[in-house]
Amino acid sequence: MLPRWRKAASHLSALASQQNRVGACLFDRSYAKVSAAIATSSPPTSAPKRVPSSPEVRLNAMFWSKPCSLALAPNSPLRVEEPQFEGIRRIMLKLLLFYSEQSKSIRGANVVYRRIKYQVDRPDIYDVFHLERTFKTTFSLLVLHMWLFLRRLKEEGKEGVKFGQYLYEIYNHDLELRVSKAGVNLLLTKWMKDLEKIFYGNIVAYDAAMSPDAKHDDLANVIWRNIFSDDGSEIINDTAATAVQAMARYTRRESTCLSLTDKEEIFSGNFMFTSLGKQTSNQEKPTK
Repeated sequence: MLPRWRKAASHLSALASQQNRVGACLFDRSYAKVSAAIATSSPPTSAPKRVPSSPEVRLNAMFWSKPCSLALAPNSPLRVEEPQFEGIRRIMLKLLLFYSEQSKSIRGANVVYRRIKYQVDRPDIYDVFHLERTFKTTFSLLVLHMWLFLRRLKEEGKEGVKFGQYLYEIYNHDLELRVSKAGVNLLLTKWMKDLEKIFYGNIVAYDAAMSPDAKHDDLANVIWRNIFSDDGSEIINDTAATAVQAMARYTRRESTCLSLTDKEEIFSGNFMFTSLGKQTSNQEKPTK
């Protein structure tokens, strides 16, 4: 049976945009059920209100710079290179299919997912966009960055789809660990199915918001509903409007940057999402 991501990916383009609004209501209810279960199982102090630890940045001035490749420099200490062995060890590893395309793809997918987790788990993204760190917020950011990368993989055809299979399985395993760590151990399979529905629903919504026929504000509206809104409301809160618009610019820019990143760096994981740790009103990601 085909893996879930591959099976769903083949149907994404056939989904009509009019389904998004109806689907959103279902996904918001699923969010509410999962979040309620986690909140009930977790200690009351496990998700305190985040107070930005760095000086406030001017969101209106951020993410306007020209997109560029996200590839790491050749001499970057963050690069991950394929291990090279010689002699009998290499022969044995070849017999064990260590150098097969599948094995290399799985290793690359693990590196890619580490890049996604690094971006989502650090405090910077919550500080910059004034987000409270909860399970729902972290999960929503994971889905957003997964979608960004899966969108880039579509440019590589069947090879990208196959790579996406491995990445999705790694993500799904990590998500199961996160749900268990949050305190949900009973009916875990049920919650994972609910989160899977949310994942696919969000991907469809993001794709529709970035389609040529989409309105400019569609992406901001989807980001508001999926990440910022606590009750699934359609109208962006005035207090969060600046942060939502900034995240929409960030999302568009990262999508273009990933498209400018070479295939080799994409499949090896030798790239980094735009650093948010040193963002100021006049500072953007340096060109690599």
